[in-house]
Amino acid sequence: MTVLVHTKADLAKARAALPGRVAVVPTMGALHDGHRANFKRAREIADAVIVTVFVNPLQFRPNEDLDQYPRTLDADVAMCEAEGVDLVFAPSVNEMYPDGRDGLTTVHAGPDGEILEGASRPGFFTGVLTVVSKLFHLTKPDAACFGEKDFQQLAMVRRMVRDLDMGIEIIAVETNREADGLARSSRNVFLSETERAAALAIPRAIKAAQDSPDPLAAAQKTLSAEPGLDVDYVVVRATDLGEAPAQGPARLLIAAKAGTTRLIDNAPVSIGDAR
Repeated sequence: MTVLVHTKADLAKARAALPGRVAVVPTMGALHDGHRANFKRAREIADAVIVTVFVNPLQFRPNEDLDQYPRTLDADVAMCEAEGVDLVFAPSVNEMYPDGRDGLTTVHAGPDGEILEGASRPGFFTGVLTVVSKLFHLTKPDAACFGEKDFQQLAMVRRMVRDLDMGIEIIAVETNREADGLARSSRNVFLSETERAAALAIPRAIKAAQDSPDPLAAAQKTLSAEPGLDVDYVVVRATDLGEAPAQGPARLLIAAKAGTTRLIDNAPVSIGDAR
């Protein structure tokens, strides 16, 4: 049976009762099969699994979709129950930030937090790393599972854990895709039929990039052919998000809007030779 708690005090009591190795999966709720894959992986590597459900206001800018972000706690807990999750922590904003956000001590993301998503959404990774750090301290996990769809986030969390000596194993879970190839995201529900058709240029671009010795050019060509897609960035970086190598394994990262819905995706590619 999945235990649901809303306060830090109740979390501490429930956490103390969990046996053995514990894995946590931080989420913002509106759970889908991508999250389900993370839960399954967490169950494989740990004796007990904690899922956190918290829509973190620190990572939203004033013009972003904080108020519209889907909140489906009952359905989220039901999915956790079905996947054998032991504990769900779903705090309020006041529980997480009891003194408000003004003057809050935060985790600075460093220079890697100012590129890609960080350049498009200033302050985003400060918000992400601050809440993830708090959740790690509260849940005290041995390991944490993150999906590769948010690849820069995964890299930033790994860096934080290493730099701050947190001693938590970070497990990457492969991006989960819908039948048409679109990466699963809680924001996909906002896409109209026309917008979704335009969004499918993103997985097409990934396929073209993986089949080409020049993955960036192949992806750019595919994306530019779709007028319904507003591309924010399409880049190839090293697998640790450093500068792309002259040849060999790399990572393609894409961010684009279909209508008002912002989508991100990424995939491994190889420069100089098709994968």
